[in-house]
Amino acid sequence: MVGVSDGHRSAQAPASARTRVGRPLLSLALASMMDEVHAHSGAVYLVAADEPVLEMAVVAGLPRAFAAPWERVGLSAPIPVAEAVRERRLVWVGGEHEMARRFPRIAVVLPYPFALAAVPVATSSKVYGAVFVTWPGSHPPDLSDREREHLIAACGRLAVRLERAVEDNVSPHAEPDLLGAAQVGSPAGTLGTVEAARMVARLPYGLCSLDLHGRISFANAAAAELIGVPVSQLLGSQLWAAVPWLNDPVYEDRYRAALLSQHSTSFVALRPPGDWLSFRLYPSTTGLSVRVNRARAVTEMNRSGPQPGDSPPRLVTISQLLSLAGALTEAVGVQDVVQLVADEIAPAVGSQALVVLGSRAGRLRVLGHRGYPDAHVVERFDGLPLSEPTPGTHALTTGVPAFFDSREQLERLYPRRHATPDGFEAWAYLPLIASGRPVGTCVLAYTERHPFPADERAVLTSLGGLIAQALERAVLYDAKHQLAHGLQAALLPHGLPSLPGIDAAARYLPATQGMDIGGDFYDLVPVDGLAAAVIGDVQGHNVTAAGLMGQIRTAVRAYTTVGQTPAEVMRSTNRLLIDLGAELFASCLYLRLDPRRGRAVMARAGHPPPLLRRPDGRVRVLDLAGGPLLGIDGSAVYPTTEVELAPGSVLALYTDGLIESPGVDIEDALADLGRQLAEAGDRPLDELADELVRRSAAAMERIDDVALLLLRARD
Repeated sequence: MVGVSDGHRSAQAPASARTRVGRPLLSLALASMMDEVHAHSGAVYLVAADEPVLEMAVVAGLPRAFAAPWERVGLSAPIPVAEAVRERRLVWVGGEHEMARRFPRIAVVLPYPFALAAVPVATSSKVYGAVFVTWPGSHPPDLSDREREHLIAACGRLAVRLERAVEDNVSPHAEPDLLGAAQVGSPAGTLGTVEAARMVARLPYGLCSLDLHGRISFANAAAAELIGVPVSQLLGSQLWAAVPWLNDPVYEDRYRAALLSQHSTSFVALRPPGDWLSFRLYPSTTGLSVRVNRARAVTEMNRSGPQPGDSPPRLVTISQLLSLAGALTEAVGVQDVVQLVADEIAPAVGSQALVVLGSRAGRLRVLGHRGYPDAHVVERFDGLPLSEPTPGTHALTTGVPAFFDSREQLERLYPRRHATPDGFEAWAYLPLIASGRPVGTCVLAYTERHPFPADERAVLTSLGGLIAQALERAVLYDAKHQLAHGLQAALLPHGLPSLPGIDAAARYLPATQGMDIGGDFYDLVPVDGLAAAVIGDVQGHNVTAAGLMGQIRTAVRAYTTVGQTPAEVMRSTNRLLIDLGAELFASCLYLRLDPRRGRAVMARAGHPPPLLRRPDGRVRVLDLAGGPLLGIDGSAVYPTTEVELAPGSVLALYTDGLIESPGVDIEDALADLGRQLAEAGDRPLDELADELVRRSAAAMERIDDVALLLLRARD
């Protein structure tokens, strides 16, 4: 253990005097921190020495099993302690609703009312780990200044002590968890006085006392009679393990809910053959008191109880599977799946590297890998025929998992592995089976020999099923995504033509919701010394909208090439859209540019107005006359407006995705776009285009596509 001195540290003291074994550093720091802010549970994490992982070093106030899915977490994992380390700041979660919104993976496993703060343990030069502490659900939704200051200061002091320990060659390590020992004994010893014990014994309802692990430390005679198990068999056992008909994760969940939220909770259970009992749990920081009564008539609750032969549920396994299932539901593409397996599953099972394999056209495909110092060792398997005798192809083609405790065991079955050393000593090959067929193989590699007992094999195989479902969805998404991008790229111009007197730049951003494809389009067409520019938006974000967009763009080019005026181009395109019977509408803005005369003629069909930046830097919105959306009225006319386009002027044409966002007034957004154009309008057009779409590009949720076309008149 790292020692903490009670006195002042002497600069001349030898290292041995400063680091003598004494009270545990991490446990004392955590206990003091929790006491200062009146938290009821917490944990200290340390950064692993040789990998980007946080490892739980000590837990206080609650059983370690509550946090089992997060005993080892990657630094990139979306949980509070990892975020605190990444951003080197205090992370506050004020309750269950905020937890569900910001950290859904934790909320899936622990859907209870509690507040949490995570704080990095760091000096100015190094991060050593992180601490989290929790409060009951009754804590105010905001962290007080006093609590914040205490936590930050305490973690700062702990970081300094860890720094000194490292300087003295004393490595911090895990310490015993801070949980009160169960007191199994007589009622008198538990309650303090014989008379108090007699009083409890006379009560007509049952009373039990549970420690933080759920073990029964006291039960009165009424409780034993109601439950149907002698007191001698109850003491020292967990309630759901000692009583067969309470062997149900639902009842265990109520115990966890009470301890974590520090709110009383209850449940009703059927004692065979037909007696319903009511259990009410009253928690504290030292355990729970349970009151047992006969329940009122609940015959309408047609619920069958667990079978006596059922084995006790494993809290760790249930929590891990829930957490990892929640994580994998967030995966979109194949690389998301690989990253989540690397961040969530590999640390949880102690693996140091992984490979995700798939197949295509009878050959093995390496879909992704992490943790291999030499990537070529893995990538040489890409393209290997599935008939080759390798453990990866065997698991993929047969659907049978394989576990190798050592290198010798693997090479005995697959001698060719001698020629491809990868530096690892144990492997788990998990077939990824979805919809009844293998879709890939997940290979988990370990740097040291690793036995795989039966329960661990069962857990890993179950995880393989979760990964398979996510991978199947991801492969389908990637295929659709590639199709959408290919179609979009084919329908939009591959580049803008070079025009005399006009500089141009364009940007397109697909929506982040839907198929990543839409109906926004733009084009620039040279016409006998002049130029035509068009921008538009077909409603919808699907293949139909994209196909119709391509037809409209082609039509505009054709009508422009045959010499139609801007008004005629709009009328012809409108009639075409109606004749196609697509039942989709489109907005459009069409310009005929004459840079030699410094003029532009514009026609508009329900499209957002363009912005004009004059050479002096002033920006105005061109409120053009126009007609209805294309595809509504076959007899509609589209009046034109002529605008002066002096050398140095910039025209900004855009679709509504650039200025529309939830909760923002459209007029304010347009004014903001004008300010950006005024401030950055003298930059090169490509830089200006990047600046104008910067906010949209950074947005995590874009509900609409964004198209932007910038035109600058030259001298």
